[in-house]
Amino acid sequence: MSGSHHTKSHRVARWGAVLALALLAACSGAKGVPLEDLTAQQIFERAELQIAEGQPADAAFSFGEIERLYPYSEYAKRALIMQAFAYHRDEDYPNSRAAAQRYLDFYPAEQDAPYAAYLLALSYYDQIDEIGRDQGLTFQALQALRAVIETYPDSEYARTSVLKFDLAFDHLAAKEMEIGRYYLKRGHYAAAASRFRTVVEDFQTTSHTAEALHRLVECYLSLGLVEEAQTAAAILGYNYRSSEWYQSSYVLLTGRGLAADAAGDNWLASIYRQVVRGEWL
Repeated sequence: MSGSHHTKSHRVARWGAVLALALLAACSGAKGVPLEDLTAQQIFERAELQIAEGQPADAAFSFGEIERLYPYSEYAKRALIMQAFAYHRDEDYPNSRAAAQRYLDFYPAEQDAPYAAYLLALSYYDQIDEIGRDQGLTFQALQALRAVIETYPDSEYARTSVLKFDLAFDHLAAKEMEIGRYYLKRGHYAAAASRFRTVVEDFQTTSHTAEALHRLVECYLSLGLVEEAQTAAAILGYNYRSSEWYQSSYVLLTGRGLAADAAGDNWLASIYRQVVRGEWL
């Protein structure tokens, strides 16, 4: 009985090895065949293999050939979204974006449309850290991510897009802070205050608001705008009393015999009134 079982197991293992070799041979054979001589399915499978083997640029070309050779096949539709993916994997963001946009233009109601919109957004988002002070791509990433969120709210990509949207938004605020600190360090207080005001007014939901308010206290005290400094500190104390930034502002003001109170009629006083009414942050 055990000998029979051993023989059967050996036979199954041998057939498995033969099948694996046959599949490998088929793939290897297909590799040397011109794309024009392959079916749409065969080209698609070759392109998938190219991605698996770390050749996304070759895969993108193969997927594109399906669209050229078999434009009316079901594989042409699938190949277009896969081409966008392959280009993105190759970090060829302009071509990834173009392929994703073509998919959205041709197949706006298909099930892969949300993924195409997401890939399009990623083609901007994944370059954010490379662009220095030029924030154009960050704005485009925000617009594209918002399109995914609003157009496909029930898709699996909407939630991820919300997270990336918040990160991109925070990135813009961080850049404003970076430039503001640069001006502040060099004594350009008005220019610095302008940057910190932008963060407080336009990026109040980001992680940079508390520091921006403290930096405004620094700037306005340096400019002799005491009421603005006091009001910025009052807003800081109302929202971030336990933060290091409020403690620093408190020390700055009390050192000059001043209090963190809303004073005067300026743009910060208007925000303070909104804070007290619970309409801000």
